[in-house]
Amino acid sequence: MSLTSRVPIPGARARQGLTCPYCFAVVPLQDVRFRCRGRAGRRPGCEPVLDETLAEYLGSTAGASLPPVFSATGRRTRAACPGCGQATGNRVCPECHNPLPSAYCDSPGRIVALVGAKNAGKSTYIAVLLHELMNRVGTELDASLVACDDRTIDRYKRDFARPLLEERRLLPTTTSAATSAREPLVYLLTRTRTRRGRGPRLGGGRRTESLALVLFDTAGEDLRSRQVTDLHLRYLEAADAIIFLVDPLELPGARASVAAVPPGPGTGDDPDSEPINIIARVTDALRARHGTPPGRRLPVPVAVALTKIDALRPGLLRQSALHRTRGGEGALDLDDREAVDAQVRALLHEWHAGQLDVYLDQQYADYALFGVSALGGMPEDGRVGPGGVRPYRAEDPLLWLLYRFGMLDGVRPQPAGLDSGG
Repeated sequence: MSLTSRVPIPGARARQGLTCPYCFAVVPLQDVRFRCRGRAGRRPGCEPVLDETLAEYLGSTAGASLPPVFSATGRRTRAACPGCGQATGNRVCPECHNPLPSAYCDSPGRIVALVGAKNAGKSTYIAVLLHELMNRVGTELDASLVACDDRTIDRYKRDFARPLLEERRLLPTTTSAATSAREPLVYLLTRTRTRRGRGPRLGGGRRTESLALVLFDTAGEDLRSRQVTDLHLRYLEAADAIIFLVDPLELPGARASVAAVPPGPGTGDDPDSEPINIIARVTDALRARHGTPPGRRLPVPVAVALTKIDALRPGLLRQSALHRTRGGEGALDLDDREAVDAQVRALLHEWHAGQLDVYLDQQYADYALFGVSALGGMPEDGRVGPGGVRPYRAEDPLLWLLYRFGMLDGVRPQPAGLDSGG
């Protein structure tokens, strides 16, 4: 499928329901429940009680004593608590009792699953991607990125921003979901866009669009068995799109071209770290979710990004698309997108890893290849290099998905010197 064709995104939340961004249960809107606002100062309200459903999700009673949950017509934005009579707009998932932020309920939520081997740098990539969206890229897109809950705010600062961006320490390898519970990061991305044309009859003017974005990362070993996948990684089956992170140093042909770079622990020795094996396991989960028979390609958009591309760039020709910075401010440069995709595909075949490209083409109707670097340089002794964090095209996979989701326009910039006036 052409990288520039626009297709409906499968798995989008149906009008009558939504997918909980925490337990990933599909919830009909009428079944959404409410939580009482509780007593505050002189305001009447219900006293906190232990929410056993939430405690089971959290794996602890800490933080699970809250005002009670009650049933009401979830299609409404507010409901009166039957215990105290006070109106509340605090909606919760009926399956896990986690809060469903109003922004998430009212916006077209998309769950983006982030998958990669143990050494692919998933946590580092998440930290840098979110920082870019909150700052440089957000400014370019005239967009804001705001966390939808306090747990997302706390986790991002504690586990991502503070150690990597402030203290310049490398983030630890993602632990298995079987031994350490993790929660998704839930954000609301809001863009202001200018319609083409002049005046209301021609579609001119400005409009605001919002998208709830759910990011969840997984350790490579979580995909070793179908049983573990079913227990801990239900988000794969709920995903509207997948970003696969591939460490090129796991590809023997690429590793030979950057011999000066020491391989990571276990590089090339663990079959669970091989990109083709990880992608195949995720593909099996997606086929089960969609009921897609063998021989038919999956409709889920897939972005496959080679990480640590900074280690490979010195060996590429100067005219390589991976030496260029991304163009098309405020939009997706379709010419650039196609050039990068072709360059990465050529590299895979040059490194005798062409089976990865062949497999993706056989299994997915809509996939694209990327080259990114979260740090922009090689780390030293467990710390970010002397130049600090200097990301290179880390936002590219998500921008392509935003284009697929209809949140970003695509453009083909005219060569310099051409008169666009005809």
